Amino acid sequence: MTRLEKQSQPGVSLQTMLEDLPKQCDVGTKKNSHGYKVTWQGYKLHLDVCDTGMPLSAILTSASVHDSQVAIPLMKMTGARTGTIFYELMDSAYDAPLIEAASRDAGRVPIIDVNPRQNAEKQESKRQRPVREKLQLPLAQDVRFNERTTVERANARLKDEFGADSLRVRGHAKAMCHLMFGVCVLAADTLLRLVV
Repeated sequence: MTRLEKQSQPGVSLQTMLEDLPKQCDVGTKKNSHGYKVTWQGYKLHLDVCDTGMPLSAILTSASVHDSQVAIPLMKMTGARTGTIFYELMDSAYDAPLIEAASRDAGRVPIIDVNPRQNAEKQESKRQRPVREKLQLPLAQDVRFNERTTVERANARLKDEFGADSLRVRGHAKAMCHLMFGVCVLAADTLLRLVV
């Protein structure tokens, strides 16, 4: 069974899911916005934020862990910490039937961008969007999906303003502690922006 299939089984606790995620330091690779591969050694922080950019949950894993493997634990963690959640916005890395089903089972509406490499049928329906746009009839989910940039801004602020891009510690526990200081400052700054 894949990690995602294990997480989707009924009765699996959040603690079991978190223990199953790799936490050792290793090498991660991803494509940046220009299509070039970026490689780094260390860890990867997965954040779940609300509409205002307030961090709700954070999980630190090995750098090589794919985002989709952390989606269900993040959903459960955030659901336990907050009240009612109506929508879950995710990019194409999370386009998996098990993640969508887990979100629906929790009583939420999953709004997940289509991954063209995995789902040609969904990609075809995405190509039909310009017809609706010419008629100026956007779907409510399309309008809501535009809010997804909030998590990108939160990640960028965490890296640029609160020290997440320059970890000088070794070990999972120390790295998590350093990053959580940044997450706490991001949360405090978000609260101050809401008040002012």
